[in-house]
Amino acid sequence: MTRMTTRKLKALETKKALLETGLNLFHKKGFDNVTVDEIVKQCNVSKGAFYVHFNSKYDIFNEKFKDIDNFYSTFEQRIPKNIKAIDKILMFYEAQMIYLRDELGKDLIRTVYMNAMSLTINKNHFLANPDRKLYQVIRSFVQEGIENKEFKEGLTTEEASVLITRCMRGTIYDWMIMGEKFDVVQEMINFTSTVLNGLKK
Repeated sequence: MTRMTTRKLKALETKKALLETGLNLFHKKGFDNVTVDEIVKQCNVSKGAFYVHFNSKYDIFNEKFKDIDNFYSTFEQRIPKNIKAIDKILMFYEAQMIYLRDELGKDLIRTVYMNAMSLTINKNHFLANPDRKLYQVIRSFVQEGIENKEFKEGLTTEEASVLITRCMRGTIYDWMIMGEKFDVVQEMINFTSTVLNGLKK
């Protein structure tokens, strides 16, 4: 096993500090009101050090979503292979909501979504990018369900995937705007189950 050099460890620490500081400032002041200069000043590093790790402050969000997608990849491997695709989707979404609630927290997710909505949405936007692991997992489960005739005939993978991922985004949005009594995990299961029941054969 190759040991990391002191220089590489320092670079990782700097990147982590820039990421956490940027996200914290975005939450406090709003994405548009935070500059790269302010982020590097709080981290006590040079502007050049910022651009070694990020092309722009927008990339801080992209980096955070890579961490989130790593969780999805890991959890996907733990889902039993011998259960129905519909149950895999529900199990995956339940784990996702627990992770967002307990590991990332409502404040961070609110910051990410609020600032994302203030930016121009295009096909490469991290919340809608079809190449994200999140969407790949759901499409694979939907495809499996179609092949196993769990879903209605004539339904395409793309059509079903769009509806099912909308459950996820809609539930997260409601979590952002509702009070503390909103149980994001249970609401996700309820909403997605209702949609899946409507798609069943």
